Amino acid sequence: MRWAINQALDEELERDPSVCLIGQDIGRAGGTFGLTRGLFDKYGAMRVRDSPISEEGMADLALGAAIAGCRPVLEIMFMDFLTLTMDALVNQAAKTYYLSNGAIAAPMVVRTLAGAGVRVGAHHSQSLESWFTHVPGLKVAYPSTPSDAKGMLKAAIRDDNPVIFVENKSLLGYKGAAPAEGDHVVPLGKAEVKRAGTDVTVVAYGRMVHVVLDAAEQLAKEGIDVEVVDPRTLMPLDTDTILASVAKTSRLAIVHEATGPSGFGAEIAARVADEGLYYLDAPIKRIAGAFYPIPTGEAEDLLFPDVARVVDSVRDLMA
Repeated sequence: MRWAINQALDEELERDPSVCLIGQDIGRAGGTFGLTRGLFDKYGAMRVRDSPISEEGMADLALGAAIAGCRPVLEIMFMDFLTLTMDALVNQAAKTYYLSNGAIAAPMVVRTLAGAGVRVGAHHSQSLESWFTHVPGLKVAYPSTPSDAKGMLKAAIRDDNPVIFVENKSLLGYKGAAPAEGDHVVPLGKAEVKRAGTDVTVVAYGRMVHVVLDAAEQLAKEGIDVEVVDPRTLMPLDTDTILASVAKTSRLAIVHEATGPSGFGAEIAARVADEGLYYLDAPIKRIAGAFYPIPTGEAEDLLFPDVARVVDSVRDLMA
C-alpha cells in the first residue's frame, strides 16, 4: 500500500500545480514511513515542504494555504496527534464553506496513520475516526487495499471539502494491485462488497477487512457464507450498500479495531436499526477493540479483534 499512496501523491502533484504537501520529514528524507520518497527531488521544496514539529501550526498552515487557493495534503504522522489539530480542523476547516455561504472552500486533505498491529503503544496506535465522523463539514476516508488507497486519495485531493484520510499503519506493507496506468480514481462515499455471501453480513474497514476475509474463509468450511462489506468512506457513509446486503443475509456484524463505546460501529448499527430493522433475524453484533489504553509490545494483541474472535462471534450470530 505504501507505493500506492506515493503514486497517488505523485500523480496529483503532476496533474495539478496547486497541490502541495506539508509534513514532518516528508521532504528530502521521504517521510518517516517512506510515503513521500522521491517527491522532494521531483517537485522541489516549495511544493513538498518540511514543517517544524508543531501539529497545530501545520494544520493552520494547511488551512491557510487551502483558503488561498492551494490544495494542501497535510501529513500528521500518527492519528493520536490529530488531537493537537482539532481547532483548525473542527472549528475552522469544517465550517469555512458554510460560514462563508459557499464563497470560500477549504480543499485540504489530512493524511494520518492509525491503528495497531505494530505494537508501538498508547500514543501511536489509537483509532479515533469516530471523533471526526461526528463533525459536519469533514469527510473521513479509510481504505483497506492499495487500489482503494490510491484511487481514494486522488479523489480526496480533488474534493473541495476537507478530508481526513486514514491509513492503517499495519497495512503499509500490504501487497496488492493498484492500477499504474490511467487516471485511477475511486469516488468517496461508495462502499464495496469485498466478498459476496448469503448467510451473514460483516461490515469492516481498514485492517479489519483482512481479518474478516480470513475469518470468512474459515467459516465457509463450516457452511457459513459471509458477505464482507467495506464502507471505505465512513463519512459520508454508503448506507444503501449495507442495507442491501443485510436485506439479503438478515444478519449483521460490525468489526472495527477502535474501542466499542461510541465507536463507528454504533453509527452503522443505528442506521440499520432505523432503516432495516425488519430485515434482521438476529440482534446486531459489534466486535471492537477493548476499552483500554493500548499497551506496548505483545500485550497489544489481546485487545483487538482477530480471526478466532470474529469466527466465534459469527457462529453465535448464526445459532
